[in-house]
Amino acid sequence: MPNSKQQLADALRSALGEKINAISVEFKEVTIEVEAERLLEVATELRDDPQFQFQQLVDLCGVDYSQFGTTEWQTDDASRAGFSRGVARAASSGRLQFGDELESLAVRGRRFAAVYHLISYAHNRRLRMRVYAPDDDFPVVSTVTDIWVSANWYEREAFDLYGILFSGHPDLRRILTDYGFVGHPFRKDFPMVGNVEMRYDPERARVVYEPVSIEPRVLVPKVRREDHRYLADTPEEGQDDA
Repeated sequence: MPNSKQQLADALRSALGEKINAISVEFKEVTIEVEAERLLEVATELRDDPQFQFQQLVDLCGVDYSQFGTTEWQTDDASRAGFSRGVARAASSGRLQFGDELESLAVRGRRFAAVYHLISYAHNRRLRMRVYAPDDDFPVVSTVTDIWVSANWYEREAFDLYGILFSGHPDLRRILTDYGFVGHPFRKDFPMVGNVEMRYDPERARVVYEPVSIEPRVLVPKVRREDHRYLADTPEEGQDDA
């Protein structure tokens, strides 16, 4: 039986050629990478070309690759207290406070990306498209709301949570956080305790913002990689070995 995902990848490579930077078939999904300046051209072709017909955008999200490939958790070995977290790092994201900086490990121009999930009902196929914002300090990509109307709120969410700007968007406002919110909470350098606290002040009859009062801390749960109950030829607790 022919591999339909590989067929799609081959068709995309043949039709789009140099318009796409990379294409892969991994995790049971086809992914293409497109330069920001060619996003609208490629997106339109993916929607209108009869062999693709990706007429529905089912999801769009932002991604911050600044710490991609690293982890604060050490889960290969454990003491009786459980597995550890690398909180000794000077810039551990679990202990960031307002004003702290977290060094980006991503190559310049590849920190922020918008990821599009498309579906073709005509061909029963799915496609993931990734577009990197070329400027890490001021990440901008074009809006695709004129191509897929459903992108409107998705782009607002990516802007709100990651600070990715979508040029040409008809109403690019925050959608999840408060109007006076400072920062973008899904960025890797955003403190887990936040930048400010808010509460309702009955005397002022309004919501007020105050400095964060909680101390940054990292909870370390015990992680069990193996459980004797699921290992072959291992007796259950309370059972005799005989």
